[in-house]
Amino acid sequence: MFSEKTKRRAAYWGKKLECPVDEDANYENTYWCNRDLIPMPEDRRVWTWQGFAGYWIITGANNSAWTAGSTLLALGLSVGQSMGVIVGSALIISIIAITAGHMGSHNYLGFTVMSRASWGMIGGFWPVLNRIVTACIWLGVQITWGGQAIKIVLGAVIGPKYAFMKNTLPLSANIDTCSLVSFFIFLVIFCPLLLIPPEKLQMPLKVAFVLIVCNIFGMLIWSVRTAHGPGTLLHSPAVASGSTLGWNVVYGIQVILGLWSGGIVGQSDWTRYAKTPNASIFGQGVTAPLTIIITALCGLIITSASAQIYGQYFWNPFELLLHIQSVSMTPAARAGTFFSGIAFLASQLALCIVLNCVSTGMDMAALCPRWINIRRGCCILTVIAVAVCPWNFVNNAGKFITVLSGWSVFLSGMTGILIGDYFLVRKTQLHKGDMYRGNRGSAYWYTAGFNWRAIVAWIMGVWPLLPGFVRRVRGTNTQNGWDHVYDMSYFFGFFVSLAVHCLLHTIFPAKKQTGASPFMLELHRTAPIMIGLEANDHADSNDEDKVSKAGKETIVPV
Repeated sequence: MFSEKTKRRAAYWGKKLECPVDEDANYENTYWCNRDLIPMPEDRRVWTWQGFAGYWIITGANNSAWTAGSTLLALGLSVGQSMGVIVGSALIISIIAITAGHMGSHNYLGFTVMSRASWGMIGGFWPVLNRIVTACIWLGVQITWGGQAIKIVLGAVIGPKYAFMKNTLPLSANIDTCSLVSFFIFLVIFCPLLLIPPEKLQMPLKVAFVLIVCNIFGMLIWSVRTAHGPGTLLHSPAVASGSTLGWNVVYGIQVILGLWSGGIVGQSDWTRYAKTPNASIFGQGVTAPLTIIITALCGLIITSASAQIYGQYFWNPFELLLHIQSVSMTPAARAGTFFSGIAFLASQLALCIVLNCVSTGMDMAALCPRWINIRRGCCILTVIAVAVCPWNFVNNAGKFITVLSGWSVFLSGMTGILIGDYFLVRKTQLHKGDMYRGNRGSAYWYTAGFNWRAIVAWIMGVWPLLPGFVRRVRGTNTQNGWDHVYDMSYFFGFFVSLAVHCLLHTIFPAKKQTGASPFMLELHRTAPIMIGLEANDHADSNDEDKVSKAGKETIVPV
């Protein structure tokens, strides 16, 4: 079908476009492995507790936390009850983050590779694809809000000529000309940041979280001082009562957990860069809940106080700043919105990289490791995020948030399987080399590359939630049994999938279910090399034989 010349040319470019390999590397680019998927080498483990504290300030002090109060008040809760739900949810997020991050900080493996252990070498693509789909939408939304930050900054600098430029787009576009221009300006600033390796992001994140903290408290002081108090919203009573109130509290917890579900299940993507095994715990255990709680509380107070000033509620901080520019372009207003816009710009840049690009870049690398690494995955993700025209989702925020927060229906079961498999089935012991071996010799090949136990466990944790999920999205829920099961969706999916997965592994144990062996690859050019061998790792009895025979036999790439 193809000439020899065409085949040679394709082979040449296929080799030319392969992911870069380190000099004197102890790995090769294969269908299962590249530089970004191997257990993190010691020289790349550079993140300290300050880096993780900054990570969680950026992750916690975002639009989701800021507007969490409005979501809960809409369910009929009072401000006090809403804050109680946020506190409880933040503590649960913290606990899951610490637990899910253990496999990264102690075994230096990310979510992408760990999924192979619990789902099978081929089955592991399923949870990875779920995260990719979610991240494509979320990144697009975050870029859209980043465009709004650009609009605020340039509106303050240039003035009304930019902020209120004539709209030349039709109403059906769901975006105005100024916002679209700002969207692409944000992209121009954002794309070069994708070239920064994850291990070198600590300093940019530190700068971002200083700006974020100063901005939140600056807006809080301004709003309360200008309104001569926090406003009347904080004294609003609960609208719901009785069992309806109780179930709305439970559902509110699921909504908050759902907004962070994608980030916490993939904590090991970042903890594998930890300099010490416990470097991430302060950020996850202290900074994470505090940041979410304080951001939500400040969001409530700023919204309440600004309503006293402008006569309407602005739950979204971007909309508040744009409204300030629309009613006043005094030097003070322009200076205030400029510095606040710069802080939100830094926040959105950091969020896009930290919460979406790096983790999803590694997920995409798992789809085709020979030609895709984290950096290339980030670029592909960005292209898709722009192509979906994310401003359409932002302009239908109500249903959009319901769908994305409800995505925890699928992710909660995956989180339960991941944690249950690592701690209860394998007792934190892993055959690391087998995670890069796509054949029957791998401990994680199971049945044709799929672990049917995980599949059954996930289905059992998901299917009872689907009727309530559909009814909630359609707005037809009537608080029947299916609706109440969905109100407990995260806990139900997590614990049911965890329990079924562990039970099936107990009844039907898999080959090499426990025990540990080091990361080892058989290379074309050298003898097998072992890295990541820790004091508590126990090599297979065959490992020494493999190494001793390596110089005598032909080495086949895994």
